[in-house]
Amino acid sequence: MAAETGIGARVKRKEDQRFLTGTGRYVDDLPLARSTHAYFVRSPHAHARIKGIDTSAAAGMPGVVAIFTGKDVADAKVGSLICGWVVKDKHGQPHKAPPHPVMAADTVRYVGDPVAMVVANTADEAKDAAEAIKVDYDVKAANVDLAKALSKGAAEVHAEAPGNLVYDWEIGVKADVDAAFAKAAHVTKIDIVNNRLIPNAMEPRAAAAEYDKGTGQYTLWSTSQNPHVLRLILSAFVLGIPEHKLRVIAPDVGGGFGSKIFCYNEETMVCWASSRVGRPIKWTAERSESFQTDAHGRDHVTHAELAMDKDGKFLALKVETTANMGAYLSTFATAVPTYLYATLLAGQYTTPLIYANVKAALTHTAPVDAYRGAGRPEATYVIESIVSKAAKEMKLDPAELRRRNFIPPTAFPYQTPVALQYDSGNYQPLIDEAMKMADYKGFEGRRAESKSRGKLRGIGFSSYIEACGLAPSQVIGQLGGGVGQWESAQIKFNPTGNVQVLTGAHSHGQSHETTFAQIVSDKLGVPLENIEVVHGDTATTPFGMGSYGSRSLAVGGSAIVKAADKVIAKGKKIAAHLMEASAADVVFENGVFKVAGTDKNVPLGQAVFAAYVPHNYPLHELEPGMDENAFYDPANFVYPAGTQICEVEVDPETGIVEIVNFTAVDDFGNIINPMIVEGQVHGGIVQGVGQALLENAVYDKATGQLLSGSYMDYTMPRADDVPSFKLGYKVTPCPHNPLGVKGCGEAGAIAAPAAVMNAVHDALAPLGVSHVPMPATPLNVWQAIHGKAAA
Repeated sequence: MAAETGIGARVKRKEDQRFLTGTGRYVDDLPLARSTHAYFVRSPHAHARIKGIDTSAAAGMPGVVAIFTGKDVADAKVGSLICGWVVKDKHGQPHKAPPHPVMAADTVRYVGDPVAMVVANTADEAKDAAEAIKVDYDVKAANVDLAKALSKGAAEVHAEAPGNLVYDWEIGVKADVDAAFAKAAHVTKIDIVNNRLIPNAMEPRAAAAEYDKGTGQYTLWSTSQNPHVLRLILSAFVLGIPEHKLRVIAPDVGGGFGSKIFCYNEETMVCWASSRVGRPIKWTAERSESFQTDAHGRDHVTHAELAMDKDGKFLALKVETTANMGAYLSTFATAVPTYLYATLLAGQYTTPLIYANVKAALTHTAPVDAYRGAGRPEATYVIESIVSKAAKEMKLDPAELRRRNFIPPTAFPYQTPVALQYDSGNYQPLIDEAMKMADYKGFEGRRAESKSRGKLRGIGFSSYIEACGLAPSQVIGQLGGGVGQWESAQIKFNPTGNVQVLTGAHSHGQSHETTFAQIVSDKLGVPLENIEVVHGDTATTPFGMGSYGSRSLAVGGSAIVKAADKVIAKGKKIAAHLMEASAADVVFENGVFKVAGTDKNVPLGQAVFAAYVPHNYPLHELEPGMDENAFYDPANFVYPAGTQICEVEVDPETGIVEIVNFTAVDDFGNIINPMIVEGQVHGGIVQGVGQALLENAVYDKATGQLLSGSYMDYTMPRADDVPSFKLGYKVTPCPHNPLGVKGCGEAGAIAAPAAVMNAVHDALAPLGVSHVPMPATPLNVWQAIHGKAAA
């Protein structure tokens, strides 16, 4: 049974039955009786003072139930949205923390900042009334260009953050790094921009709330990736209601990629306002709202330098980065360019000295926060870009330069100079296998063939590492995180042997209902069809920290293993009683308790039944029932790694880049379901390719208008933009979690941008082009070829 459905099996997804038959239940599907609908009035300006809001005409329109402005919210003493991660600057002072009002009352700070909410009987009536609201704005100068955000004279976003500086943070000893540079035989330098991205989940953000006046109970349905943390923030920090009086339910959610981790204005407003109108309120973002108001990702400007000896051995790395925070600090925004970025700048290499300085800047743009990979793609882009450029400058094969500097397998656990201690890894076999699968030896022949057709062919490497499985709590606390980072699980048997697995992790497309069930099937020998995984409801599941940062399996799955171990331990005692044997002599194999050395045995189901029907049961020794809980807080992060190789063909006449070959060889530790992992890797690579070639959030630098605010302007990758991927795996199990797993959800998005851009630069090298800004759109490539600056 376990071999067919347990760990390592290619089991088809249990959840696909409802997803593929249209029977999933999303927030917008909720049939809430007497429900009203919300529509938000949003600022059309990036920066303006609100002189007045006239709601009189809208208030009398058909179907309007209520209208709330920012002043109403402020008068009701609703708290600000919080940033949950305190980063101390290089002088030990906490970051500047300007308020983030749920709705703007006096000043708007980005296009899309909400200023009023209309509640009406239908969504159309709410939208019609919103259009009748007149807002008198005094428009101010906007600060949009990140490269100039901290310059003298840039428009200030918040008085609480003078000069728009949130923090000036550093890691490493600059004097030591400078000394190493002074001795270097060669120094490679790069100036790169990690382009801003806009998350695009299939299901836009949505929220619905209902207040029960009789009990004082709020229920919020949300597209959240972490309902328990959302409940904590809303109840304790924003709305000031008892935590047990707020139930948060995240039902089926159509993708998140990080953008649904955070506590947003809209879910706060529908929750608060539901108690004012006495009826449920539902809001679903229009796609244009999602473009404007979902937390964006990336957006770094970086200068980096790599010092090497004459043989290409890395001596030191120094990095200066300005990171965009947007107009307000989102929930985890401060952690992304510091602890999720700069601590990964060692990559897979033995660079002994690293110094990174990160300045976080406020601008009149949408807030920026974690997006698939969160900091790790930015770090990988810096490292893998500068290593590939260094190889060209030193006339070394890019694979050879990487090999010379890889951390050797005998060095683990490996302490990097930027705080992290890698637990396990073996990087050379990853690049060897990737080169074999990509037919690296045959590349020059293919390059010549392309040249014969007037095309330019290039190949690019990206050897990434990431720290994921976000935990442990002690480390997160030391770094300024405001919550613990453990995970919890409950395994609850029914008397007939069916199992419910309740988890604090949340599935919004990652296949937890299958993967977690496989773990239980493997551990307990229960048929997969008898296992149900329950998640996403603070009233029915144990407290959990949600799903992001590839933590669900490494942390949440490990909690399930611990709960299963408790089931087995109790089952041994019950089985020993039934077999009149000593519990010490009982072993558990493939779902059956056995007395070692005899033919006596008791199936798990029989032990469970005895626990629930305790007619002949040692009640003085054992409690009835089979319902076990466990919490798991790991000893370290997990460290997936791998090498991706991208091969492109560039048309020099048009600047069009075509990916013709893409190979990824990863080490995710032990793999639970290879088919699901492949799906995760495919999706991640496509997101990475999207950043490298197509996607770019563009604001007008004078007005702050979002120019890429729809699918007409913001280009999402399609199936015909990528070839079939070649995937391979090597395994070095994680040594500190019981499953030996690492994370796989973000790897593609982390590694692919650098692999693609390195391939583009390799292709254009014969033309003397050394830099193309990301994304490598046809325009950017054409302009680079013709020596023109990118717009």
